[in-house]
Amino acid sequence: MLKVQDYRPQPFTDFTNPENVAAYQAALEKVRAELVGKHYPLIINGERVDTAERLTSINPCDTSEVIGTTAKATIEDAQRALEGAWEAFETWKAWDMDARARILLKAAAILKRRRLEACALMTLEVGKNYAEADVEVAEAIDFLEYYARSAMKYAGFGAAETTWFEGEENGLLYLPLGVGVSISPWNFPCAIFTGMLAAPLVVGNCVLAKPAEDSGMIAGFMVDILLEAGLPAGVLQFLPGIGSEVGEYLTTHPKTRFITFTGSRAVGLHINEVAAKIQPGQKWIKKVVLELGGKDALIVDETADLDVAVTAATQSAFGFNGQKCSAMSRLIVVDEVYDTVVNAFVERAKSLKVGTGEENAAVTAVVNEESFEKIRQYLALGKQEGQVLLGGEAPGEWGGKKGYYVQPTIIGDVKPEARIAQEEIFGPVVAVLRARDWQDALRIANSTEYGLTGGVCSQDRQRLEQARAEFEVGNLYFNRKITGAIVGVQPFGGYNMSGTDSKAGGPDYLANFLQLKAVTERW
Repeated sequence: MLKVQDYRPQPFTDFTNPENVAAYQAALEKVRAELVGKHYPLIINGERVDTAERLTSINPCDTSEVIGTTAKATIEDAQRALEGAWEAFETWKAWDMDARARILLKAAAILKRRRLEACALMTLEVGKNYAEADVEVAEAIDFLEYYARSAMKYAGFGAAETTWFEGEENGLLYLPLGVGVSISPWNFPCAIFTGMLAAPLVVGNCVLAKPAEDSGMIAGFMVDILLEAGLPAGVLQFLPGIGSEVGEYLTTHPKTRFITFTGSRAVGLHINEVAAKIQPGQKWIKKVVLELGGKDALIVDETADLDVAVTAATQSAFGFNGQKCSAMSRLIVVDEVYDTVVNAFVERAKSLKVGTGEENAAVTAVVNEESFEKIRQYLALGKQEGQVLLGGEAPGEWGGKKGYYVQPTIIGDVKPEARIAQEEIFGPVVAVLRARDWQDALRIANSTEYGLTGGVCSQDRQRLEQARAEFEVGNLYFNRKITGAIVGVQPFGGYNMSGTDSKAGGPDYLANFLQLKAVTERW
């Protein structure tokens, strides 16, 4: 069996150290020289395949700059990739578990060496500042290492416990499902893209990867690392393309065995619906693993350490411009400390630097024009549904550069039933709600259809224990920010309309991509 040290999450880089800042800036120069302008073709059955049409990646902080291009897969490409993946599966499924795990561990080692390059590429492609990019690449490394180690417990006959029975040998075998499609988001284009691939691959499945259209460059970068680490031809097929075309074709195809999707509620529910329909020639019920959106809340009561609460709110709301499914988009404050907390929150947010990822600004541009226009509509709605305490504008440029810039925005005295308190905005926009007391605050927190992340800032042990039992979220945090789940430490995923609560980075996540066979032999 594979001999490795115990899993430990990757440490984060300290950017208060000038040497680390200089190293990051050097990586930006290297990426500009070597990767900006690069083209990533499709990868089908181990061959690089170009297409007549291409997808273009734009720097959201300076929309005049093209970062690179990828090929644009057609339905014919997807069909060929699907057929090739099933051929590759016949061999890949027979590999020893530890042999597959070694590939993930080698990929992790390569990514560690190229960590700053991956960070710098994300800074340019999706606008992440230094810390946001760094913790994401650390998470991608963690996924590779954690899933490699986790796979060992599923290897061999008898990996799952059965009860002894006289005169027989009984046991359970974990078997891979087959070929699936992975449709990943742009907001964590390195970590989530990698984690969604690593898990099914390490236990013997083959995957067709369809990355988000806005982040094909970092996806191509990561695919190259996985191939360099030794993935055989056909095991991972790289299919950048349009979701409504290639994604729709693959999710409805009778030979797709499983689907993993991270993204919006609307698209996820559509995938769940079409995957449930049995197609001609289909001989299985498709497995669907979904991680959808959130309308995440942080509660602050009158017993809280208010400085801790304000720090938690600021970090949770405006990290990567609120473009995290776990981001705090509702701040719920009990009436007794409402004015004090909100005033301090506004003052703290005022100090956030807006600018480009390259400048390491705290708040950068949102990812694309579609997101920008959607957020602008919510800003207009917010002026009707509450009092704008900070921001409220989307200037579309900053520092002389045209980009998808939205001001950090705080809207006070919002009613729980207001649209900006119920609908996912996915930008640097926070609705602040006033609660009568603790019980009212908890009621408000549970008043949406989502159930992803939440938090409580309180020194009252009884209230924390009540929240532990009754706050309807998959990831709950006390007296800290509500973003930043670490692989193996805080398994991540929500329920209700936030997804299937599959808990990425958790001890049972790999089981989503396995099926059990019970075998009995009478002696």
